[in-house]
Amino acid sequence: MLDSIIKETNSTPNAAVIWMHGLGADGHDFADIIPELGLSQDASIRFIFPHAPIMPVSINGGYKMRAWYDIADMNLENIPDIKGIEENSKLVAELIDSEIEKGINSENILLIGFSQGGVMALHTATRYPKKLAGAASLSSYFPTVDTMPMNGVNAKIPVFLGHGSFDNVVPAGLGQKAYEFFKTNGNPVERHIYDMQHSVCMEELRALGLWITQFV
Repeated sequence: MLDSIIKETNSTPNAAVIWMHGLGADGHDFADIIPELGLSQDASIRFIFPHAPIMPVSINGGYKMRAWYDIADMNLENIPDIKGIEENSKLVAELIDSEIEKGINSENILLIGFSQGGVMALHTATRYPKKLAGAASLSSYFPTVDTMPMNGVNAKIPVFLGHGSFDNVVPAGLGQKAYEFFKTNGNPVERHIYDMQHSVCMEELRALGLWITQFV
């Protein structure tokens, strides 16, 4: 089981949000962001902020850091680490399993991620065998789109996509491709663009909070 930071909005959560960080960060990266979502005081949510495994990353000269998968090229569409994504997706799925075992209905579980974490959110949510509430991907993309189980229980899962128009790490065009796929696929999908680089902003977090409120 992945080590994680756990925060609850009250003592009897009936929903769960698993929020995955980006390359080189850890669970602390978003652990203090809950108040910025503007959630209702009545929200009963357990937030799980897992730490990705430590592994060598090719674009950083093989330096070991927390990462959800390897990156071999700055062109993120070139040689995507499908195997790494699929392997660590199993660890994220274990976190979902654990929440279900604690009594959280799978349909009250959301996956959220930033950058690499957004990839994991989309990949894991669309492949998980029990119905989930939704998946949110921030400043990210969908390199495993071709592996999506089109007839799976989560094939039409609601999706939130947020991106910075000046993102020089994950170009906004990659997020647009993900949006176009989900729209064509028939998913309830919304995409938000902000005047920022590879980051999050208050406006985005409030929009995300409103989206979360639909499901919990």
